[in-house]
Amino acid sequence: MKRPIEDTYNKLARTYELSTDEGSSYNAYYERPALMSEVEEDLKGKRVLDAGCSAGWYSEQLAERGASVTGIDISEKMIEAANRRVGEQAEFIQHDLSNPLPFEEQSFDLIVSSLTLHYLEDWEPIFEEFNRILKPGGKLLFSVHHPFMDFTKFGAKDYFQTTLLTDTWEKPEVTLDVTFYRRAMQDIVNVVTRHLTLGEIIEPKPAEIMKLKEPKSYDYLMKNPHFLIIKAYK
Repeated sequence: MKRPIEDTYNKLARTYELSTDEGSSYNAYYERPALMSEVEEDLKGKRVLDAGCSAGWYSEQLAERGASVTGIDISEKMIEAANRRVGEQAEFIQHDLSNPLPFEEQSFDLIVSSLTLHYLEDWEPIFEEFNRILKPGGKLLFSVHHPFMDFTKFGAKDYFQTTLLTDTWEKPEVTLDVTFYRRAMQDIVNVVTRHLTLGEIIEPKPAEIMKLKEPKSYDYLMKNPHFLIIKAYK
């Protein structure tokens, strides 16, 4: 039997491959520009892990900046989509991030993980692994749901309790329920600092183009944090 998140993203793979680049403004004009602005323009000679690579958008961007990219994702269909998008510019492996990573110690200069870690209940094992596979001085850059957004949007009763939440996503080709974990800001920060050195906490604001494309969403995101970006170092 497939795990719920694997099954969910297998069903979402075609939508992510065909529609997310422009169809999802929160990706195209908010999370992606904010996260990529924290990545060096020149990645030649760098080995980069895209942890939760989805349909390969980040892997493609990182490869175009010169990196040697490996993408991993729990979804077989997402891996297939990433291979179609990026081809030989990157290597893709189907892998569950809740299991030990299939890489040697000190293998990567940079780990990028976009909107993935909130699907994991226990963060200790994956951060141990991130520390293990990062080279000294290497960087981890990840985005997750902002805990304030999840707490208010879903009416959670206990801010300090890690809680499994469910959201209904209506995408162009499929409507389905997606489950993920909400945790307090202190829990996010503390697990990072137990394994790495915290560099910066970023509560991003949308790109200016969103003001033209979707002014209501732009106005909301200028006043309400929706995602959270964390930068950390080994």
